[in-house]
Amino acid sequence: MSAFRPARRVAGIQKSAIRQFFDRAPAGSINLGLGEPDLPTPDVIRRAAVRAILDEQNGYTAQAGLLALRERVASDYPFLAGDPDRVIITAGSQEALYLALTATLDEGDEVLVPDPGFVSYPTIARMAGARSVSYPLPASDFSLDREGFRRAVSPGTKVVVCVSPSNPTGRVLDNGDLGAMADALAGTGALVVSDEIYRELYYGERPPSIADYYSQTLVVGGVSKSMSMTGWRLGWLCGPPAVIQSALVLHGYITTCASTVSQKAALAAWGPAAAEARAAMRVTLRERRDLLLSLLAETLSLRAVSPDGAFYVMVDVSAYGTSRAVAEALLTAGVITVPGATFGREGEGFLRLSFSADTAAIREGVRRMAAALARLRPQEEMQA
Repeated sequence: MSAFRPARRVAGIQKSAIRQFFDRAPAGSINLGLGEPDLPTPDVIRRAAVRAILDEQNGYTAQAGLLALRERVASDYPFLAGDPDRVIITAGSQEALYLALTATLDEGDEVLVPDPGFVSYPTIARMAGARSVSYPLPASDFSLDREGFRRAVSPGTKVVVCVSPSNPTGRVLDNGDLGAMADALAGTGALVVSDEIYRELYYGERPPSIADYYSQTLVVGGVSKSMSMTGWRLGWLCGPPAVIQSALVLHGYITTCASTVSQKAALAAWGPAAAEARAAMRVTLRERRDLLLSLLAETLSLRAVSPDGAFYVMVDVSAYGTSRAVAEALLTAGVITVPGATFGREGEGFLRLSFSADTAAIREGVRRMAAALARLRPQEEMQA
């Protein structure tokens, strides 16, 4: 029998560095790597799921999802004008992102992705046969380089991916940034895919959406992060009707429909109890963010970029070597982090740390980091 050869669309694609570091972690490691809330799913969601399981039939829903849930999602985005037919309920935001890119990209198409940006963007684009071109979020503070974005847009640009709040930086695109992006795209016919999975996790004003500035936008969202429901696999994709109908065909063949129990439970995410839970989560995460930033500065004397949302901090470890080398050293010391180079060239020299861990774990993680970094010689000493 001849050796198996994978299809070209997946040849050479491996698990992300995020998962690789997690899978290789020694027992007892402090997890400052995975982007998963450690807080419990709110009681109002869990009770709704129990009721659905005990009292109701839970067969397939319509492929697009429960009408009541799509109506709630549509109500969150003014550009949808309340139309539930412009919403697909998906198996998490990851499926929504996959649908958005595979339904819009052809072989040889050009897609703009943020640098640094989430690892799935260029990987899914590659699976679709498209070519990724990055636009810069410079490492000085990871804010948008508006002129750099304008230069990156070309006649061949078909899709632009943006993320706010950002994974990995936690930075938010403000109204000025989104307006500049919309101006740069005016008349191009390009479609924007806006990853807004962290939109409800913010520490100032609620982040705006590029959909308010640019009509040809697909929004990726969900409850995984804001309701601590990662394992429930419940997200959505919404946008222009023609694109949504194409994505719906793919969705039907990939998953048939999202989990019925998860959909019914998620209906409670629009009630007052869920709003209180989100507010409490933001308070907890802000406290953890501030603790981590203070420990990085005072204990490790490292520069970190303060996030506006999500639950990540990018910390500059360039004095100690490449991001990969430092992350490996920390893994040996029992701390899971993610090398910044995983997310693009602008991320090199940084580590992504997640503060979705309790304060005791954050303190212990930084203590282990201090011990590991003390064993590494800063680059300037090596060059002396």
